[in-house]
Amino acid sequence: MKVSLSWLKTHLDTEASVERILDTLNAIGLEVEGVEDRGAALAGFRIAHVVEAKPHPNADRLRVCKVDGGDGRILNIVCGAPNARTGMKAVLALPGAFIPGTGITLKVGQIRGEPSEGMLLSAREMGLGEDHDGIVELPADAPVGAEYARWAGLADPVIEIAVTPNRGDALSVRGIARDLAAAGIGTLRPWSAPAVPAAYRSPIAWATETPACPWVLGRHVRGVRNAPSPEWLKRRLESIGLRPISRLVDITNFFTFDLGRPLHVFDAAKLKGGVLTMRPGRGETFAGLHGKAVTATEADTVIADASGALALAGIVGGESTGCTEETTEVFLEVALFDPVAIANTGRRLGIQTDARYRFERGIDAGLMRAATEAATRMILDLCGGEASEVVEAGTEPDTRRTATLRFARLAAFGGLPVPPDEAVGILNRLGFDTVERNTDRVTVAVPSWRNDCAGDPDGQAEYDLVEEVLRIVGLETVPAAPMPPLTDEAGRARVVPGVSVTPGMGRAITARRVLAGRGMTECVTFSFMDSRVAALFGGGDPARMLANPIASDLDAMRPSIIGTLALAAARNAARGHPDVALFETGPAFQGGEPGEQTLCAAGLRAGATPRHWAAPRRPVDALDAKGDALAVLAALGMNLDGVQAVPEPPAWLHPGRGGVLRAGPKVALGVFGELHPRVLKALDLAGPVAVFELDLGAVPDPKRKRRGNPHLPAFQPLVRDFAFVVDESVAAETLLRAARAADRALIERVELFDVYRGKGIEEGRKSLAIAVTLQPRERTLTDAEIEAVAQKIVASVAKATGATLRG
Repeated sequence: MKVSLSWLKTHLDTEASVERILDTLNAIGLEVEGVEDRGAALAGFRIAHVVEAKPHPNADRLRVCKVDGGDGRILNIVCGAPNARTGMKAVLALPGAFIPGTGITLKVGQIRGEPSEGMLLSAREMGLGEDHDGIVELPADAPVGAEYARWAGLADPVIEIAVTPNRGDALSVRGIARDLAAAGIGTLRPWSAPAVPAAYRSPIAWATETPACPWVLGRHVRGVRNAPSPEWLKRRLESIGLRPISRLVDITNFFTFDLGRPLHVFDAAKLKGGVLTMRPGRGETFAGLHGKAVTATEADTVIADASGALALAGIVGGESTGCTEETTEVFLEVALFDPVAIANTGRRLGIQTDARYRFERGIDAGLMRAATEAATRMILDLCGGEASEVVEAGTEPDTRRTATLRFARLAAFGGLPVPPDEAVGILNRLGFDTVERNTDRVTVAVPSWRNDCAGDPDGQAEYDLVEEVLRIVGLETVPAAPMPPLTDEAGRARVVPGVSVTPGMGRAITARRVLAGRGMTECVTFSFMDSRVAALFGGGDPARMLANPIASDLDAMRPSIIGTLALAAARNAARGHPDVALFETGPAFQGGEPGEQTLCAAGLRAGATPRHWAAPRRPVDALDAKGDALAVLAALGMNLDGVQAVPEPPAWLHPGRGGVLRAGPKVALGVFGELHPRVLKALDLAGPVAVFELDLGAVPDPKRKRRGNPHLPAFQPLVRDFAFVVDESVAAETLLRAARAADRALIERVELFDVYRGKGIEEGRKSLAIAVTLQPRERTLTDAEIEAVAQKIVASVAKATGATLRG
């Protein structure tokens, strides 16, 4: 909600500074999001008179102007604007002024041999628009020498306020003024709307056939003349970012913000049948004033005449009955709508308007008749004509409610002992008129514009009154109080329990810490994605499609976190950051039913490794991803000796450059590898891209061992190297497992340290060199015992892989 200071003062009689108003708004719960003061950037610009304008002697497109700035001097200014001419009024900037539209500070200079002592400004140069074809032309009666910003009404701060969904009354200038007055910032000016006498019977009547519109008023006005709005009205609307259109349209926009009362005017000459009806839609399609076609179903409320639907009730009008310069008679609509019905229609059709924003939060039903009279009076004042009787349909709702506040509750429940007289005064200034009062309580009438406040016998009613009093007094004045101590059944104090962390949450926390420590950046992405991208990762099937997606390109649940990380990497690459290392923990979906999802930890590295003084950069590869995955598994307490890498990657990984991590033949822990070229091309992502994804739910809980002194062998370990020649198809993992199994009592670790192909090795074969660490525990091994273990290792590897010891 935006409001200019001058507009606010039409309802609030105050001399308070802008700073005090801002502080008070924040204190009473109307959070200030920003303040814009366009006049500050235009300070020093003044209205000037062009005494003479003649062609530049040395440039065809320039003119030399003699300009009176109102200080008794005649300035020589060179101007290139085609509309610069003798006798006009313009905006003058003097040397030393900052020009906001160009970012320059003006200096005295010479242009083609002629001195220039200032500048005549265009709208673009002042930052007031994009028009730079000519300088701004002011009316002939503009006062020479006056400050342009003040004369034009631009020296008027505009305050933007964040209004919570329950405060529909604060979506109006008068509602904000009322709250400020209640907080002591001035006095609320009285407002009334005297009845406009009816000159004739209305040729158009109302009918309502839907509970979505319980009550509607209307009025016919004939003999109107539509034209551009007067300057004061244009400035009001422009100050809050609205574009003036015409007097009739601008009047409805004015009341939408001034009183929070959306209105609509139909060109009455375009209506058919003499009756306008509020009814459910019938699948009709019409062109809306927002420039798009609207198709209304039975779930939507339309305003229709004999020809069909004309407007989407409470949301947007229709083009066919919109007011133009030729409009001479109008029909004014002032309606009350069900907030839920308006919200459902607006969300389904994706139409957001100022009217919908207010109707779905609830408007003041008690303002209907007064708003009709006020809008009629403004139409007559600005457009002329005469008005008919007021016609209506439906039933006026009974908005009468009362609520009772016990003064003691302000201290007991609110924590602040506000004196009774002060509490009653606050409520009265907010519009809660006193019905009955005694020494310990007050009963007030809840005003019709406060839809957020309950009435008796609702138990919430008193709490609402406590909140109203405390927020106006200032929530910052409520003293801080400690939480009461928790007690057990015997009344003894007990400690507040700690945060409960499930095993899955604990694994996710550990994974995040490990991956962040490895230099990766955490991402938080949507759990849904474009179905076409999901199909690349094995998803996109009907079971995982969303029935009501928040966007057309987020219509499927993700089958893998890798998909959303790859999209994030593509966005980074498109913005000049191709080398990224990202990770995320979250759900991946195997189906659309409850339980068909897993908690995963996934990572992605793209491009090249970081620059480092000790090693050259290189492209990332599958082993980088495998290293990240194994680091997470190790941190989760898994014995990596029992983890196998099986070359069976999913279809979206590069064949031969990926695999599945398993704990035994049946438990799949996750996948790792490089993304398939087909996937990279579809995502417009340059390779290589190394990824991994672990199913945290599949990781077994570490065995809890009884703590004791660590067992540190008294004997030194020894390392023996072996080089085996095997077929190219033999996986190194198979050879390592076979060597480890030769003697589990003595062999502590087996590591691959070299792979060789080339001279001395047959085609189709390779050499794998391993280092085996032996750890004696009872005594030092003899040479014969070491040799026996070595023979066991050779025999075990030969049996499992067909390898031969390299000579």
